[in-house]
Amino acid sequence: MKIIVTGSLGNISKPLTEILVKAGHDVTVISHDQAKADKITALGAKPAIGSLDDVAFMTETLTGADAAYLMIPPGYEAQDMYEVTTGIGEGYIKAIKDSGIKKIVFLSSIGSHHEGKTGPIKAIGVIERKLFELDGVDVKSLRPGFYFTNYLDNVDMVKNGGILGSNYPGNDTMVLTHPRDNARVAAEELQNGFTGKSYRYVATDERTNNEIAAALGKAIGKPALPWVEFNDEDNYKGMVQAGLPEEMSRQYTEMGAAVRSRILFEDFDKKKEFVKNGTKLEDFANEFAKAF
Repeated sequence: MKIIVTGSLGNISKPLTEILVKAGHDVTVISHDQAKADKITALGAKPAIGSLDDVAFMTETLTGADAAYLMIPPGYEAQDMYEVTTGIGEGYIKAIKDSGIKKIVFLSSIGSHHEGKTGPIKAIGVIERKLFELDGVDVKSLRPGFYFTNYLDNVDMVKNGGILGSNYPGNDTMVLTHPRDNARVAAEELQNGFTGKSYRYVATDERTNNEIAAALGKAIGKPALPWVEFNDEDNYKGMVQAGLPEEMSRQYTEMGAAVRSRILFEDFDKKKEFVKNGTKLEDFANEFAKAF
């Protein structure tokens, strides 16, 4: 199969490319960074250097392909994350129509079913629904839980503050997965010849925030590491003070509130769909310890 992969050599796209190349597929990887071209070639794939918001480039790249894995970068530095995300997504939809490609695996998110205030996930949900409206195109939307690797961003919080926390409580459960599990599922769907339009959850564990703090703390020799719940205002201010953009801080605080209210997980809770042989919290704790 001729398969197009967006996401350059990111945490999902690189292992996905490796799996597909090993399986003998003709893989093209899209990257905006010319410096990545040689690294993509070294994996056995073809580089396509251009911008995801360039509809003409995307149309040309998708033309003649059997399937594509499409993801939208989070746009952390954007003044309006919703506008940037939906803009790229709308461009994808036009490129799909103009190129004639018939199979799409789309990286969505847990919580994309909800049309309310879910932070950066809201825009992803808008694009997921528009993809499902396409005529004559098979679409599989992947809805991963929270990535274990996001906790690597909290290393400084643990080192300097001696805590792990966010604006949701310690006894709340989090639906979790690892980018490598997401890559494995995406590869499976791209190769399995799905038809129609549907979504699939990518979840490998479900644990409380207290359990997460305890497991990560144990791995770094801090077994009493506490989970601390912040209110929304303090969460936002803390992110900004840590140097994160204001828009990103607003969006992620809103997402945290959606975790707290459980609207993010309400559809998943009806299905409890887990990936077999996936990464567990204790597996990731060792990875966290190495980065600490």
